[in-house]
Amino acid sequence: MNRKYRKTIVAGNWKMHKTPAETKAFAERLKSSLPRVKRCSIVLCVPYVDIPAAVKLLKDSRVAVGAQNLHWAPNGAYTGEVSAEMLADLDVKYVIIGHSERRTLFGESDLIVNKKMHAALAAGLRPILCVGEDWDQRQLGVTLELIAYQLKAALAGVSPEDMRRVVIAYEPIWAIGTGNTATPEQAGEVCSAIRGMLRKLYGARIARSTTIQYGGSVNAANIEDLLDQEDVDGGLVGTASLDIAHFIEIIRSANQDGY
Repeated sequence: MNRKYRKTIVAGNWKMHKTPAETKAFAERLKSSLPRVKRCSIVLCVPYVDIPAAVKLLKDSRVAVGAQNLHWAPNGAYTGEVSAEMLADLDVKYVIIGHSERRTLFGESDLIVNKKMHAALAAGLRPILCVGEDWDQRQLGVTLELIAYQLKAALAGVSPEDMRRVVIAYEPIWAIGTGNTATPEQAGEVCSAIRGMLRKLYGARIARSTTIQYGGSVNAANIEDLLDQEDVDGGLVGTASLDIAHFIEIIRSANQDGY
């Protein structure tokens, strides 16, 4: 990573884990155990029902609260959905958009991802846009072409000014929750290519300042090697973010000198 031009961000993604009571206990421990963080930003993306508890407990800390999804419409007959305005009113700062589980399990298309990007940005949220390939696509050698398409589709109509608030997360689907982390070199190659794609879309200055995370079985053992890559600026952390000790260790690694 390169702190001269961009921010390092470690974001935990709890997925469908932890009740509000468990969130309260986790947040209290996180606040009391968190090291002095100067060199990276911390985000905790929790289930909808946990957001009020997380926001209340982490309000005066260095941890921002994020959501894991949203609906593109400001309101309407969308039973069970939550809008960007609702999240913003709860003091949510970030929202994950286009996660592979949303794409594969819930059928979210690139068009839907784009609509959600615009909804999030209009409400003042910072999107964490996820892109990535599955194992068959990697084997076919079409990883970069696929991600270029995902980026172009998701960012269609997003202005350069709004792009400054977007975080990109490269998450190879074959590495999510499998323990099969991409090698640092594989992660670095794709994140570097993503920066090149952003350069074509928005110019060198915005590309250089955009935070690009790696997501896919990130843990305390591999985070330092991943962050050694020039274009890997943090992690979108799944399972390891559920364990307070593991999550803090990842934060310590991202916060240390030497990058």
